[in-house]
Amino acid sequence: MYKVAVITMGIRLDDEKGYTRFRSVCEFLADAGYQVDLITTTFQHWEKAQRDLEKIKNEKYKFGVKFIYEPGYKKNIDLRRIYSHRIAAKNLMNLLEKEGDYDLLYAEIPPNDVALAAAEYAKKKGIPFVADVNDLWPEAMRMIIDIPVISDIIFYSLLRDAEKVYRLASGVIGTSDEYRDRPFKRRNRDIPRETVYVGNELTVFDAGAAQRTAEIVKDKEEFWVSYAGTIGTSYDIRTMVLAGEELAKRGMPQIKIKILGGGPMKEELEELANSRKISNVEFVGYAPYDLMAAYLKKSDILVNSFVKKAPQSIVTKIGDYLAAGKPMINTCMSPEFRAKVKNDGFGVNIIPEDVNILADMIEKLYKNEEARVKMGEKARKIAEEQFDRPKSYRKIEELIRGLIEKNQNRN
Repeated sequence: MYKVAVITMGIRLDDEKGYTRFRSVCEFLADAGYQVDLITTTFQHWEKAQRDLEKIKNEKYKFGVKFIYEPGYKKNIDLRRIYSHRIAAKNLMNLLEKEGDYDLLYAEIPPNDVALAAAEYAKKKGIPFVADVNDLWPEAMRMIIDIPVISDIIFYSLLRDAEKVYRLASGVIGTSDEYRDRPFKRRNRDIPRETVYVGNELTVFDAGAAQRTAEIVKDKEEFWVSYAGTIGTSYDIRTMVLAGEELAKRGMPQIKIKILGGGPMKEELEELANSRKISNVEFVGYAPYDLMAAYLKKSDILVNSFVKKAPQSIVTKIGDYLAAGKPMINTCMSPEFRAKVKNDGFGVNIIPEDVNILADMIEKLYKNEEARVKMGEKARKIAEEQFDRPKSYRKIEELIRGLIEKNQNRN
């Protein structure tokens, strides 16, 4: 039985907020016969609070759970977050030195310094290290701070650590082709690489939606255009709010804009809607996964809403959007995802940050039910073929098994 550690700073355990991707990776590997340890931090990123470790000890998982201390931070963009990750990286190295009897380490990047600690330990022990690239630091940071020369100085350590991680990786998993290929930008290496979308479990999505759908009241004449996710600087929610106002002015107040989720921009955008008396926009707030699934399935159009400078590619919510079987309006400027929207036919691409362009496209789809149905059917098909974790995560297991067997044969 191969023993693997999955290292992540961002995971949702029982009764927590957040993403389930790395839990799914752990469960998938455990079901495939691996002995799996999840190594994560005492700090819960989405709750911005320390975990109740005693409570977690009484919870049952298919894998072992080990915690490294992390002091935490209050904001996603915060110097204290950099310090917090640095402490977590040191504590990870200490934990691995004491209990690191593994055949392979699998770690997310970012955080870059935490991934580097795992990569350097794997090199020291002569075991494979897999980098799971699900965002790009410092590239993503430049959206917040993009000042010639100064940004280069500020982000030097992030870039240095990222390049070290990429150089030490034995294999790469990317949540998009862009992320998969980033480690090879400065040096081409002959190591396995795979694209595995974040995705979801369709059975869980469908069951949750079915269970909560009766709680959501939608009048027959209403037409819902929805967004689910973080309300932050990368996401063009302001344009959605103002598009709601524009559609009402055009005599279509029955088109409702539904914003699900929370984030640093939520209060400001709620105030915008209130101050302009935009009554057809609703901020639903944070919704548990099953309730979010029900909202998405009750919606008529889903918006993958990003600002022009956003560095994101194929993000977590895409699997859920596609699973809902609804047409998508995409404003993300990622060439990879825009090509996917066009080629797979489940939505339309528009330019972000333009109220009239968004309102025009909503109105166009509102008046064309046939197009919406066709796009929705294609969306669900792509979800089933490419985003359903029980199928797509086989690539991760195959890559891991190949690396372990190759390493053991060599030794």
